[in-house]
Amino acid sequence: MTRTEETPVAEAAIEPMRIEVPGAILEDLRERLARTRWPDQIPDTAWSYGTDLAYLRELCAYWLHDFDWRAQEARLNELDHFHTTIDGQRVHFIHAPSPQPDALPLVMTHGWPGSVVEFLDVIEPLRDPEAHGGDPADAFHVVCPSLPGYAWSGPTTAPGWDVRRVADAWAELMARLGYGRYGAQGGDWGALVSSQLGLVDAEHLAGIHLNMAVAGPPADGGPPLTDEEQLRFARAAEYLESGSGYAEIQGTKPQTLAYGLTDSPVGLAGWIVEKFHAWCDHDGDLESAVSRDALLTNLTVYWTTHTINSSTRLYCETKRAGRWGPPAERVDVPTAVAVYPAEILQAPRAWVEALYDLRHWAEMPRGGHFAALEEPDLFVDDVREAFRAFQ
Repeated sequence: MTRTEETPVAEAAIEPMRIEVPGAILEDLRERLARTRWPDQIPDTAWSYGTDLAYLRELCAYWLHDFDWRAQEARLNELDHFHTTIDGQRVHFIHAPSPQPDALPLVMTHGWPGSVVEFLDVIEPLRDPEAHGGDPADAFHVVCPSLPGYAWSGPTTAPGWDVRRVADAWAELMARLGYGRYGAQGGDWGALVSSQLGLVDAEHLAGIHLNMAVAGPPADGGPPLTDEEQLRFARAAEYLESGSGYAEIQGTKPQTLAYGLTDSPVGLAGWIVEKFHAWCDHDGDLESAVSRDALLTNLTVYWTTHTINSSTRLYCETKRAGRWGPPAERVDVPTAVAVYPAEILQAPRAWVEALYDLRHWAEMPRGGHFAALEEPDLFVDDVREAFRAFQ
């Protein structure tokens, strides 16, 4: 269903919305946090067995006593939120048009265990670069949807929402907004969705920007790996060996996992925070990379929208659809890749060039998997530079 002209009028409607969590949900969250039954932990093991007990107790105490969701909710509501129905699914999105009328539309897609919260520090600089010391020629009309099944786009109520179906939905969304030519940006699932957009809506894409490019070896094997690429492969192998069990569970039996994570906010925090600790660029102090309030805002979005279960289903749906990994076809739209040093998967440049029309490759000095959240200034500068090269 890409850019259909047969969408029912009621489904095509775009309605404004505000983020307003009922007080009863927040009170229930506090009660559950206060009643937590904590597990044991072997002394002096820190994060080596998973989420560190001491850190999680401290974080959840802050969540219970000091975190101000209403302040974060107000910050979210400084942006314009909308919802529409696409292919039978409610889709939430932030729409931040630029004051520059000829700005390039840009759809930005988050991943798991993130949300649109990842983009809160980059939307305004991308939308209005002149107000942030940049060139107005680099402006974007920014569109940030929540993935189907995530936050206010969830839960999903039918099977089949894999990355290709999401790409079809994004193509339809951009058409409904009147954008005939646009760019796409994403990391994690957002990188896979943006790549699929390059296959299903290439005629309308100015280009894509990825901060986690996934690619396998070309048919001829490609050139020998450099020393740096071999080091990156070793890190990726370590992640696949000891850090990817969550993906196997979410890709096979997400419903089994959901009972604990839906019932316990500490269980949810333990499951998600370990990924931020493992995937962000830091020297042991996670909050030097991502603030405590940002972590808890993201967690509270999952909790209050009741969407941890439907968010994990994206793994299962994509795996069952056979689209787990690199695109099956070459993506022939202009492509930019930013390589952040702590990213969990970093494909060699030659492999990416074989699969994408690579026009821009940036080796970033710092940052990890949640690039826009960890390093917003570096992220904004590179997105601007990449799309400048595509024009």
